[in-house]
Amino acid sequence: MNLSELSAEEVRIRLHCPGLVIRTGPFNFRIRSSIESVAQGLVLLYPDYQLVEDGQFVDFTVTLSHSGGLRRWWHPQVRFVYDGESPFAVLPLDHAFPLMEWAMNWCISTQAHHYLTLHAAVVEREGCAVIMPAPPGSGKSTLCAGLVSRGWRLLSDELTLISLVDGLVSPLGRPISLKNQSLDVIRKFAPGACLNQVTHDTSKGSVSHMRVPTEHLQSIEERARPRWVIFPKYVPLAKAELTPRSKANSMLELGRNSFNYTVHGLTGFELLSDLITVSDCYDFRYSQLEEAVSVFDQLAAKERG
Repeated sequence: MNLSELSAEEVRIRLHCPGLVIRTGPFNFRIRSSIESVAQGLVLLYPDYQLVEDGQFVDFTVTLSHSGGLRRWWHPQVRFVYDGESPFAVLPLDHAFPLMEWAMNWCISTQAHHYLTLHAAVVEREGCAVIMPAPPGSGKSTLCAGLVSRGWRLLSDELTLISLVDGLVSPLGRPISLKNQSLDVIRKFAPGACLNQVTHDTSKGSVSHMRVPTEHLQSIEERARPRWVIFPKYVPLAKAELTPRSKANSMLELGRNSFNYTVHGLTGFELLSDLITVSDCYDFRYSQLEEAVSVFDQLAAKERG
């Protein structure tokens, strides 16, 4: 059963009690909230996600509640609660949906140590994955959204999950986070894309999330093998261009972009080493999404031979 089979009112009721349990990639999340924007965002962006039946294991429970105190009367706020604790500061109430997405990422990056987890977008074509680590402001998520809009399958825009057993990448398949100028860029580049309402004045500026294409979720169980590690950077007026990058330096950067590399010790080192060995590594500068997608399409075409 998918979320779309519930009415909007049924979604609200389940969110309130006992919680709406959805599957996103390899994780089951129980989401609890009485905040309307959370229900609206889920109905809009998560209609094709599988609901988890009663009695199945739940990996994480995310609770988004109204903050107490007198401030709730003139400045309503939202609080994220996990295991009875609030790991984040309270935020304005209209930040509730992006807070839910950030909280879900936090749960995975801090708790899911049965994967090596990288702070990187990852997309796939022909079974081959492009891993794209980059700092905020690099255009990583914009590039990811552009590729997804042109036939590349989304695995994640934020977290690359690498199996400790065989090194394959597991899809997470959650909505793509976009912010500031990227919102207009994607609206023009992919007019059919479904974006949630924009939340302004967050710590990241104005943010929204883009719905994952239905066909990507239908293949959510299909993992991919790493084939390229590409470090993207948006540079105004730059021509889209790949530049070969040292594998040694690329491995160091991947280690810096991992949430739990040190947790895994030698296993983490060997896993990253194997990933780099089988991957071509590049720096990538771009300014126009059409040119950027063309470059990535050429990579995939060469792989097909």
